[in-house]
Amino acid sequence: MQSLRAVSRWPVENAATGVVSADGRVLGTFGDVERRFPLASVTKPLTAYAVLVAVEEGAVEWDQPVGPATLRHLIAHTSGLAFDSDKVQAPPGERRIYSNTGFEVMAAFVESATEIPFADYLTEAVLAPLGMTSTALTGSPAAGAVSTVSDLLRFAAEVQSPRLVSAELVAEATSVQFPGLKGVLPGYGSQRHNDWGLGFEIKSDKSPHWTGAGSSPRTFGHFGQSGTFLWVDPAVGAACVALADRPFGEWAVAAWPPFTDGVLAELG
Repeated sequence: MQSLRAVSRWPVENAATGVVSADGRVLGTFGDVERRFPLASVTKPLTAYAVLVAVEEGAVEWDQPVGPATLRHLIAHTSGLAFDSDKVQAPPGERRIYSNTGFEVMAAFVESATEIPFADYLTEAVLAPLGMTSTALTGSPAAGAVSTVSDLLRFAAEVQSPRLVSAELVAEATSVQFPGLKGVLPGYGSQRHNDWGLGFEIKSDKSPHWTGAGSSPRTFGHFGQSGTFLWVDPAVGAACVALADRPFGEWAVAAWPPFTDGVLAELG
């Protein structure tokens, strides 16, 4: 895919990218796809997928009380917990408050329920079955994983054609939870409909946004402050991963949307 070469013009020292179709075919890559990058918040979809496995196994349930809310509230950023503290800023379900703390509380709950350290549970439930041997959770379950493009393409293929959990559960996870809530999308400001699924951000009608102008409203995924993103666009039946070693900033705001539009045009 020639469009992937655009990462060579990004103002970063190292970048790698790839695209995978819904049937698991890698359609193209560029850069060192085996280089390990810190994921920052692209960790969250991995953590969320482990929680989906725990739900499917019956170890936990969405409506169980956890901290100030329920498991569903935590994974959908509607628990009311602050971004990086245990301060409660709103009643559950009333506001979309993006919360690293919420993901940490959620992971601790799964750890307690399964009696397995969460990093080990993530490895056993998700990483090992998908062959993601270069991926590890080395810090917070909200933002502490490292991975490669090659591994994340395996994950993106799984999300599009699930094997580890049911397709129905993934469909729920990538559908809007608690619709109609306002909130701040980090790096992009207040959004009238700050839509999220179960651990996945959903584009919907957000503007501005880190995906492309041509990305469908059904597009879901996540970006990270370390200069990383993963999106899945069901309208084109493909997913894209891009990892870089420069923190998110104005360079990414300028570079990512036209890059995505170029990928979508080539897929089109």
